[in-house]
Amino acid sequence: MKYFIYLTLAVLFWSGNFVFGRMVSSEIAAIELSFFRWFFVFLILLPYLIYRSKHIMKFFKKDYLILMIFGIIGVAGFNTFLYLGLKTTTATNALLINSSIPIMIIVLSAFILKTTITKIQGLGIILSTLGVIFLILKGSIENIINLHFTHGDLWILFACVNWALYTVLLKYKPKELNALDFLSITVFIGIIALSIVYFYAGYSFDLAVFENGKVLYSLIYMVVFPSLLSFYFWNTAIVEIGASRAGQFTHLMPIFGAILAFIFLGERLEMYHVFGILFIALGIYLSIFLKKV
Repeated sequence: MKYFIYLTLAVLFWSGNFVFGRMVSSEIAAIELSFFRWFFVFLILLPYLIYRSKHIMKFFKKDYLILMIFGIIGVAGFNTFLYLGLKTTTATNALLINSSIPIMIIVLSAFILKTTITKIQGLGIILSTLGVIFLILKGSIENIINLHFTHGDLWILFACVNWALYTVLLKYKPKELNALDFLSITVFIGIIALSIVYFYAGYSFDLAVFENGKVLYSLIYMVVFPSLLSFYFWNTAIVEIGASRAGQFTHLMPIFGAILAFIFLGERLEMYHVFGILFIALGIYLSIFLKKV
């Protein structure tokens, strides 16, 4: 049960990342937001990384390739693509595309890990996906005509592929590295990759952008919750319960998104939220707890 709580909290904090990322999308460049987010995460983890450097480097030398992949796609790639997408697409479209992650995880798991899916798990995935679509369409099929897709949606799709691949590959995380070891080294690799792109693109290390209170407070949230805590929770839980089962928890994001919008933006909770939540909850229950059928 502890790991299901970890997954729920990770997804809750990432839902907030969508909200805050969209909120400041016109205030700061996507690569800038991604760079500074992970730069400050790196500074926080640096003392631990130094303290554990001998142990971490021992296994980095052996598994450097997979660790570099984790850092590039999980830290640098996913977040940069996400923020690029949120500049030109709506939160609704982003959540719709994001709902494809569990399917991507299952397909990639079958291809890379040779896993199989039961009929009841398949039913659970279908139900939770329908629940997400029901939420996004606000309970009316007519609302589908109001969905417009932009090049930002393609960036979100790239982000989803990155995250699905990252989740599946966690199967190969070096077992000798604990969750904090793993987070520290992947953030270190990720910030190196981001720095190369950031400075090559002509940006400078300018903290003046944080004179904007909205950007500053959003970044503080992003550093602490969807970065340090979510990654720690997610990485820990995936190893214990597997990628395909854990992936279903991403369907909770529209639910948390609606709740956060209600709390912070004053948006109303409607009846379609209730029906969507019920479908998602039933789907997750079937795919997680009745996996043997």
